[in-house]
Amino acid sequence: MNARPTPDQMLRHLRRANEVAKRAVTLGHHPFGAILVAPDNETVLLEQCNIDTVNHAESTLARVAATNFTPDYLWGCTLYTSVEPCCMCAGTAYWANIGRVVFGLTEAMLLEHTGSHAENPTMSVSSRYVFDHCQKKVDLIGPVAEVVAEVLALQASFWASR
Repeated sequence: MNARPTPDQMLRHLRRANEVAKRAVTLGHHPFGAILVAPDNETVLLEQCNIDTVNHAESTLARVAATNFTPDYLWGCTLYTSVEPCCMCAGTAYWANIGRVVFGLTEAMLLEHTGSHAENPTMSVSSRYVFDHCQKKVDLIGPVAEVVAEVLALQASFWASR
C-alpha cells in the first residue's frame, strides 16, 4: 500500500466526488458520486455517477476499474465517494482489490438527515463492518468532517424534493 493521501488531497478528491454526485442529479439519477485515484494520490483515473439501485457509483466504478487495471495496481489506488459505500459497494471494492476507500458522509448520517425514503432504503451495515470481515485489510477513512456539511446539503436538497 502506498502512502496515505494528505488531508488536502482527501478534501480535494472528496469534493470532486461530490461534484460527480451533482452531475448524477443532472442526469436524472440519485446524488452519489465516486472517483478512483491512482497510487500517486493525485491522478484521477475514473469518475462514476450513480446509475440506479443496483449500479451504484462505487460498485460500477469498481467493476470498471477491475476490467481496466491489474489487481496489484488497484491495491495502491483509492476510491473516493461522497457518501459511505453501502455493503454491496464495499464488497465490490474489496473484490476489485481497491486498497483504500475514503468517504465524506456516513450512511447513518444520510439516513438521519434524509429519513427512510422508498427510493433509498439504506441498510444498517456499515462499510467498516464489511471491511472488518475481509481477509485483506482495506484502508477505510471517513467520515471526513470538513466535507460533511457540503455533502449533506446536496443530499438533503435532493431527497426533500422527491
